[in-house]
Amino acid sequence: MNEAATSGGREPDLPTPASRTTDGVLTPLAAQPDASGSTAPGAMDGLGGRLKELRRRAGLSLRELARQADVSPSLVSQIENGKSRPSVSTLYTFARLLNVPVDVLFDAEEPALAELPAAEAGDDAYDPANAWHPSEYATRISVIHPSHRAHLRMEEGIEWERLAATPERDVNFMKITYAPGAGSGQGAERQVHEGYEYGYVLSGTLQVTVGNEVFVLHEGESLGFDSSIPHFLRNIGDSDFQGLWFVHGPRH
Repeated sequence: MNEAATSGGREPDLPTPASRTTDGVLTPLAAQPDASGSTAPGAMDGLGGRLKELRRRAGLSLRELARQADVSPSLVSQIENGKSRPSVSTLYTFARLLNVPVDVLFDAEEPALAELPAAEAGDDAYDPANAWHPSEYATRISVIHPSHRAHLRMEEGIEWERLAATPERDVNFMKITYAPGAGSGQGAERQVHEGYEYGYVLSGTLQVTVGNEVFVLHEGESLGFDSSIPHFLRNIGDSDFQGLWFVHGPRH
């Protein structure tokens, strides 16, 4: 592989892989000036910025992360610049290599608490002197309006929507959407990570392959499985699949 030249330690912007999409990763996207100086949405996004920051904190160059993840440096560059979307399996690989939970890569931190219970007389937690200090509830309760939920969009029309945002890092509670034909990896690529997954189908049809077993789930059906077994999800229907998903594990 030829090394691109850099100047002053700056990492080069690499060309977009021909097989990858070039639209933005997340919404809302930060507007960035294009080559003509005008502002164009989609040039940079939250996922790309966080991936770059975490990579640098881990002391990895763009090319080294690409090598360890077994993807091209061009792909990593395009994801970091908001010009390409990772697959689900690639996202899990990045999280594993950077030693962070997947939900760290979501687009925003929602307020942990929407509403506190009514104050009781003599309760110091509601004393005006403590008004600017978060109570213990703020890290234990998460109530999120749909318009405030963090989203993560990946290639092939896959979207994750986080439904709760407590500080616990071993769980992730999401609504997932797969467009018709969308799958969790490139081709038949399968995911492997620690923990367990539990899903409930809200609408549509989802084919789930776990090891040598293949299951087709329809509205109202549910499943759970050990996610250390290689697995793959694909929408085999002709409409969007939507489901509630709960992922539990040290590095979900």
